Amino acid sequence: MAKNSANGDHQTTKPPPTPSPLRFSKFFQPNMRILVTGGAGFIGSHLVDKLMENEKNEVIVVDNFFTGSKDNLKKWIGHPRFELRRHDVTEPLLVEVDKIYHLACPASPIFYKYNAVKTIKTNVIGTLNMLGLAKRVGARILLTSTSEVYGDPLVHPQPESYWGNVNPIGVRSCYDEGKRVAETLMFDYHRQHGIEIRIARIFNTYGPRMNIDDGRVVSNFIAQSLRDEPLTVQAPGTQTRSFCYVSDMVDGLIRLMEGDNTGPINIGNPGEFTMIELAELVKELISPKVEIKMVENTPDDPRQRKPDITKAKELLGWEPKVKLRDGLPLMEEDFRLRLGVSKTI
Repeated sequence: MAKNSANGDHQTTKPPPTPSPLRFSKFFQPNMRILVTGGAGFIGSHLVDKLMENEKNEVIVVDNFFTGSKDNLKKWIGHPRFELRRHDVTEPLLVEVDKIYHLACPASPIFYKYNAVKTIKTNVIGTLNMLGLAKRVGARILLTSTSEVYGDPLVHPQPESYWGNVNPIGVRSCYDEGKRVAETLMFDYHRQHGIEIRIARIFNTYGPRMNIDDGRVVSNFIAQSLRDEPLTVQAPGTQTRSFCYVSDMVDGLIRLMEGDNTGPINIGNPGEFTMIELAELVKELISPKVEIKMVENTPDDPRQRKPDITKAKELLGWEPKVKLRDGLPLMEEDFRLRLGVSKTI
């Protein structure tokens, strides 16, 4: 039984459902069947790469390709331990699996605000469907929640015990509140049905395969610098974010899934940068000639964002290894390839 987080009373009322009898077979050791929703996306595809390295894993990816891309998974298509399905998690899914990594949901404001109703349906109905699947087949399920559940925080840095400061009717609420409801559903299924759950609250993540025009600050700055466009910093430029390289994030998610704590657990890099500092670093590393331009801010944009990762260190033995200065050039290389911009010496 999972150890419970100190964040609330998480006593289960039922033991977890029993998985396939094959799990307890004396003579046949089946592969671990793992479902990744949103597995064609940025973080999801890197997670798939890592899971596929283990020859005992069979990976099923479902994605509706709203923000994900088959290109991110092209090296696995046709592999005997890999399966890709076009599927929207707001519709029920019938598969037999042992573990579910539930990542499906657009994470960039440009995409999640494009169809706010669809975003909240993905977070609520999609999570209900995945929990229903976990209940039927006895699977353990991990939800990638978000630092956005803390809203515009009044506590800094943000520990998991902080309940947040979220606008329930703002333009970002479909994502923020959607993820908060998803967390509620996870714990209700855990308490009522004994489902084995894991919740990761992931902070800003960057790296290769990010959508080039996804509106998030790191991809914006790198794309702008490669196109010789001004780096547009939203006013006042003193708002902060913490940036975790994608390989560190994937390592954290797998450790959480394999461990015995329900979470929620913050997974992110506690290195904190203002938007001006990030712009200056991108300028220094990629395009020293580019100018920095201040633009109007978007509504409900949090002023500060920094994870308290004490729990991740203590319970998972996890902390990020890749520094921002080392990760940005790796992302630049990927963006240059996709934009067809060669590096001038």
